[in-house]
Amino acid sequence: MKHSHSTLCVLAIALTLSGCASHKMQLENVQPAFINSEYKLDTGDKVRVNVFGQQEFNTIYAIDASGSVALPLVGAVSARGLTPRQFESAVAARLRTKYIREPNVTIEVDTYRPFFILGEVTSAGQYSYVNGMSAQTAVAISGGFSPRAVQDRIEITRRVNGELMTAVVPILTAVRPGDTLRVLERYI
Repeated sequence: MKHSHSTLCVLAIALTLSGCASHKMQLENVQPAFINSEYKLDTGDKVRVNVFGQQEFNTIYAIDASGSVALPLVGAVSARGLTPRQFESAVAARLRTKYIREPNVTIEVDTYRPFFILGEVTSAGQYSYVNGMSAQTAVAISGGFSPRAVQDRIEITRRVNGELMTAVVPILTAVRPGDTLRVLERYI
């Protein structure tokens, strides 16, 4: 039996994707943690660190590939998987043990990591995250729906508590940095 090269490529991609380790949920089964979990820092985010009275620390730092931020005098502090408040506490603890008796530290996200969109949109790809955006806004940023797109719901894959989860949710659902959105195809 003969198979074209493109058919074999499609089969290989389908088999690869079918083995991805993520949980898939339908709209009615979406866990509250998927929608309501606090924002967790990860590689690609940039954070503004302010230490009261310590100018050498007050700047913007990128979270590196290992999930850490390299700070002057104290070295790398792990940020991956922490909320900005938890990271604030970790930085303060490190400063307390090595440099400052009672550090007053504030951390805020300066630049969020990008989101990704694919499927039935005009221009699939990677885009800069805008704080407070919905899936509908993400579709607009990517050039809008294709003629065959499902327009009232979308599939979102995101990391929740260290685990990849996928859910089909309403189009007005909030998007998070690092999310992968897939606009579904209508079969009509």
